[in-house]
Formats: sequence, structure tokens, C-alpha cells
Amino acid sequence: MVDYFNSRILLQPNEVPKEWINILPDLPSPMTPLINPMDGKPAPPEMACAIFPKECVLQEVSQEPTIPIPNELREIFARTYRPSPLHRALGLEKDLGLEGDDIQIYYKNESYSPTGSHKPNTAITQAYYAKKEGLEGLVTETGAGQWGSGLSYGCSLFGLKCMVYMVRASFDQKPGRKILMRSYDGEVHASPSKLTESGRAFYEKDPEHPGSLGIAISEALEHSMRSDKYRYALGSVVNFVLLHQTIIGQEAKIQMEKVGVKPDIIIGGMGGGSNFAGLMLPFVRDKLDGKLPDLEIIGVEPRACPSVCKGQYRWDFGDTSMKGPIVKMYTLGHTFIPSPIHAGGLRYHGMAPIVSILYHNKIINAVMHYQNEVIESGLKFAKSEGILPAPETAHAVKEAVDQALKAKENHEKKVILFNFSGHGYFDLLAYKEFMTGELKDFDLPSQEIEKALASPEMPIIDESRF
Repeated sequence: MVDYFNSRILLQPNEVPKEWINILPDLPSPMTPLINPMDGKPAPPEMACAIFPKECVLQEVSQEPTIPIPNELREIFARTYRPSPLHRALGLEKDLGLEGDDIQIYYKNESYSPTGSHKPNTAITQAYYAKKEGLEGLVTETGAGQWGSGLSYGCSLFGLKCMVYMVRASFDQKPGRKILMRSYDGEVHASPSKLTESGRAFYEKDPEHPGSLGIAISEALEHSMRSDKYRYALGSVVNFVLLHQTIIGQEAKIQMEKVGVKPDIIIGGMGGGSNFAGLMLPFVRDKLDGKLPDLEIIGVEPRACPSVCKGQYRWDFGDTSMKGPIVKMYTLGHTFIPSPIHAGGLRYHGMAPIVSILYHNKIINAVMHYQNEVIESGLKFAKSEGILPAPETAHAVKEAVDQALKAKENHEKKVILFNFSGHGYFDLLAYKEFMTGELKDFDLPSQEIEKALASPEMPIIDESRF
């Protein structure tokens, strides 16, 4: 019998995890290094330390299976928003015509954080290490604004300055995000901007250029390197960010154990890979160890920017202006400019190297969906569960619904777990456009991918050199 009074599984503040899960030593193939764009060789530590806080650089390459979370950080998490709730989506199950316990849907509610998404898990951490290092501030980019909001909040906790370059399409679509960042004293600029050489190259050709995460990253990197008192903060893709997000999956494991279930399917939206990896990596270790051999793990991308589903696994720049390190990942090409879909956090041209290795080795799967069907699923979730998902999160909702209906049709028993990475209360324009029939679907043409990947600026790295 379904227990409605225990459908929200809570943990106590003292149950905040004491360590992060480092998947690097468990990967089915070795992690590739960051490459110096100047000489095509692995970047020396001093180069990385000139970009990121030093402790983050050390975590980026650590082979320790776990890394302790400083107690000061655990205390901040405990007094603000962690552990986050795990919900059984009983309203959604009922709406889908699922009866009893044969098909169960759970979601880890990261919208519980102060800024409404999973991003503070690493934002607060990076700000903490920046303060410890004696830095004055952090510079970053943001797509839809969740990361910029998270970092602005994190910096405010430690008295650091925060500069945010926000992709212009989202800057125009999401005024609420700008207000939230500025309420935490974050300084926000539309990208491409006139403030950097990287931005001016695009802005002067087209002041209404929609921007991309690749361009915004270039601007943030350039700005951060103007002073040795500032560093660049990244909200996804790199190893240490995914490491910090594993606090999500660790909590979810404990919560599911409390109700005596294990997931058969894990789902997350994929842009750079942070929220998806944060939920699934602790379970990936169990899958690789043979404890959950049949676990299916699914990342969900927009059809307008499917870096894993349609991209290539190769070396590429993380930013459009080729100022930052080169990484091996699934990519659509660093010159690729995505369509201005509302899921701004899923518009990055590449995928986290960790996620890329897992996909390349067939440990995880990936699917893609259109914008309209995603937003429609978001509305379904809002009506059944009471929370309006961010467009990024609605990608995971869409796939969870599809997997539940597939199990129902095939008379299968399934436990489905997905990451509710953030709420959509700053994304109402997407829902308005869906309601009025103005929301457009974008399907990335193959020729655009081929053009970007055929660019003479795509790096060629000789792996035999390292």
C-alpha cells in the first residue's frame, strides 16, 4: 500500500555527507589531462592554478576515492539547505495512471536551495576555497542564470566580489535571474559584451548577438586573468565541479535505503553534466563494482544542442575564443552557436570529460527531446506535484514520464529516480510561450554540426606525447 505520509524522505542536518565521491580512480578508461592551447601538451599545475582556486586544481587531478568535505562547509550546508528532500512523485504517478508500487518515481529536490537549483553545492565550495586562498573575487559565465545566482550567493557568504557574464539570450529572457544575482551583490553583464576583447569581437558585428556559453566563458576567463587576486569559477564540465555535486547522489542513496528501494533507472538533464553527474556518480561506482549491474543511467539533452547524441568524442576548446585549456569530450565544436532555447543551461557545445568517458564506454545512455514536449512535461509535473520545473529540469521530467509509461506498457516493475535540478519560477516566459503557441522547436541540422567540427581551428592533439 502506498504510504502518503512518508512520501517525502528527509535527512537530519547532521546527516550531510562528510566526503565527496571521486569517480576518477573507478573510470573504465583513464581521465585525459587538460591541454595547454599554446603547445598542445598537458597543462602544468601553475597554469591551472592561475585560472582556478588552487584547492580546486588539486581536486581536479586527485586519485583518492573520496575527498573530505571541510567541516566549515558542512556547517554552512546544514544551516542553509542540505540535506535536500527526496520525494516520491505520487501525484505524477497518479496522473500517469500508475497504481500501487510496481512503478515508483522519485525525485531529488535540489530546488530547495537558496537560489533554487543544485548550483550552490559547488558555488559555495569554490567561494570557500577562494577565500581561504586570500582572493578578492571570482569571475564566471552563466547560461540561464542558475549558476550565476549560485556563485553570487556563494561569494556573498564569504565577502567576495562576483562578476557574471550572462549569455545574452538568457539575459533578455530571464530578468528575474539578474535581479537575484544583483541582490547578492553580483555584477551581471550580457555576453557578448564590450568589456572584453573576446566579447567585442562578436558584439561589434552584432550588438544583438544571442551569445553562447562558449563566448561567455571566453569573456570570464579573460576578465579573471586581469588580476592575480581573482580567479575563474566554473559551474559544470570540469572534474572538481562534478565532485562537489556528488553530495546529491550520496544523500539520495541514504534516503532510498530508508524506504527500502534501489533505483532501476536514474535520469538527469545534461548541459555540461554537473547535475546529472552529481546524482548518478555515487551509483556509477556501485554499477562498476557489480552492486547494481542492471542499473540504467540516462542523460537528457535538447535536440537544439545534443553534444553527446550528435557530437563527436574528440579534443576541443572549452571556450569560443580558445583562451582556456583543451579537453577531450563529446562536442559540437567550440564555434557552434546554439539556438536560443529557454533551457539556457543545456546550450553548451561540449560535455564533461567524466560523463563523456562513461558514455563512450557504454556505462550510461543519452536521449534528446524537443523544447515543446519538454515544457509540456514541466506543466504536467507542476499540476501533479506543485512545483514548476526549470526548462533544464523539465528535460529529466519528460524522460522520467516516458520511462514510466514504457514500463507500464511492458508490465515491468521499475523504480525511477531523477534529479529535480531546479525550479522554473524565473523561467515563466518559456511556459507563457508554450501556452500561447509561440514556443518553437529547434532540431540541430547535421550540416551545422559538420561545419563547426570541420573548422580549421579545431585542435589536433597527439596523445602519444603524454
